[in-house]
Amino acid sequence: MTITVAEMKSNLAAVLRKAAAGEEIIVTKHGKPYVKIGPEKPLYDKLPRIGAFKDHPFRMSEDFDELGSEWDEYTR
Repeated sequence: MTITVAEMKSNLAAVLRKAAAGEEIIVTKHGKPYVKIGPEKPLYDKLPRIGAFKDHPFRMSEDFDELGSEWDEYTR
């Protein structure tokens, strides 16, 4: 749905109801798109914590916590 700023001002409650119901509304100003109004969307998709990596096996090396010789001067 596309409406002008003037239509938005006069029908704000109805426009917000439509947006909350899932309709995307484009508000135009001087014939050009100005803002887009729509339903709230999640910022990101959450992965389930239990079993999230069951199909993505990984392994850790035995010496993962040992620093190399290049760190000797920092660890004295």
